[in-house]
Amino acid sequence: MQQRNVKIAIIGAGSAGLSAWHAAHKHTDDVVLIEAGNYGTTCARVGCMPSKLLIAAANAAHAARKADMFGITVNEVGVNGQAVMARVKHQRDHFVGNVLKSMKTIPASHQLHGHARFIDPHTLMIGDHTKLAAEAIIIATGSRPTWPKLLEGAGDRLITNDDVFNWNTLPESVAIVGPGVIGMELGQALSRLGVRTRTFGVGGVIGPFQSETLRQLADETFNRELYLDADASLDSIERRESTVAITFYERDSRQKLSETFDYVLAATGRRPNLDQLDITQAGLKLNEHGVPEFNRFTLQCLDVQSAPSHIFIAGDANQSAPLLHEAITEGKIAGRNAAFLDDVQVGQRNAPLAIVFTEPQMAIVGESRDTLDKRYGGCGCIAEGNVSFADQGRALVMGENMGYFELYAEHGSGQFLGAELFGPQVEHMAHLLAWSLEQKLTVSQMLAMPFYHPVLEEGLRSGLHDLQANLRQGPAITERCMECGPGD
Repeated sequence: MQQRNVKIAIIGAGSAGLSAWHAAHKHTDDVVLIEAGNYGTTCARVGCMPSKLLIAAANAAHAARKADMFGITVNEVGVNGQAVMARVKHQRDHFVGNVLKSMKTIPASHQLHGHARFIDPHTLMIGDHTKLAAEAIIIATGSRPTWPKLLEGAGDRLITNDDVFNWNTLPESVAIVGPGVIGMELGQALSRLGVRTRTFGVGGVIGPFQSETLRQLADETFNRELYLDADASLDSIERRESTVAITFYERDSRQKLSETFDYVLAATGRRPNLDQLDITQAGLKLNEHGVPEFNRFTLQCLDVQSAPSHIFIAGDANQSAPLLHEAITEGKIAGRNAAFLDDVQVGQRNAPLAIVFTEPQMAIVGESRDTLDKRYGGCGCIAEGNVSFADQGRALVMGENMGYFELYAEHGSGQFLGAELFGPQVEHMAHLLAWSLEQKLTVSQMLAMPFYHPVLEEGLRSGLHDLQANLRQGPAITERCMECGPGD
């Protein structure tokens, strides 16, 4: 067995781990990157990129079907499932290939392959071949899909998004459980590609929305196109020959029905890959879910005495903000701080930004209204503005006049605080709002920016005007809202 001593050990070569390696390597050559599985990030293999490839194909089919709205006749829209999946996999492999190319820039002496587990707070066992002692350790092990026990009745017909992108062709039917980000994106895409789908949820949650107004509108809008019951009652799931039988209560009639599907797609959340690390040997303070407690601005974990540890946690493994751009940011912060244990510094965290690539798209910028109210202590310092896209000019031109925005700002200062967005191509407006939030702009400053005509952003301007009209401003109000403040 080999024994090694290094300054920094990074567990996991995904987006966070690679980012951590590049950041640490700027300051030391004594760093090793450990990976147990195949190289290639979750985003490239089974996440962001292949899902958008499937969505692009689905949207092309949908656009062809609705072409008659514009006086364009398309006699028949055919979907070649084998061709669709061949393109998805071909382009997916291209994106994975780019990640593998970047791995070649990492010296072989900096790479270890094998499953890592803690022996003690400073020592890792890698497979059965290497005992590794490290001054600092970064946990960047990512996450994996999880599902409730009820779904296990589907047997080998229970799949996750990881499995979808290995299909050679499209199935005839899929039941999706979980209308979150993954479930809504894949559910709508499969439906548009001609797959018979039903999407089931619990508690009314749809995508990332916290606003009840937006949840209800999203429920109504998506149900015009596909079956979505965001608060479903599933009675049983049972494997039958080559199919799965699901017994449920129909969303409108509440009549008990039983239908069969080729697959059940579990989109019910992800769990951090910490359970095989022997994390209890790391000497860390763990929360009720077994995840280390940590400082989100330094990514430094706390030890069992609640003191700063030499161990850091970044990316999906910490379950804080499971998004690619957040994982890269966290990797940079953790990598830099692991290289300077005696000078750990706060890293810059960006404004919260989340986008769901359905049609209409869903997005959240900043924090939800409920969260803001709680952070301000419920003192009434949050103003709200709204706009509907039902009659927005450019949206009407495009035949995509569906959606609604909720925008939030602080009374007194007029500072923009966040938004929940549902509408056409909101991915772009969400970025504009995230940049505005990052720059701490006021609503007045945002309205002073140029808005071209005719563009969808004019709808955003209408919402900002409504927000501005609802703001109470003045020195006394500013002082009061500063006193109750957003806190930490």
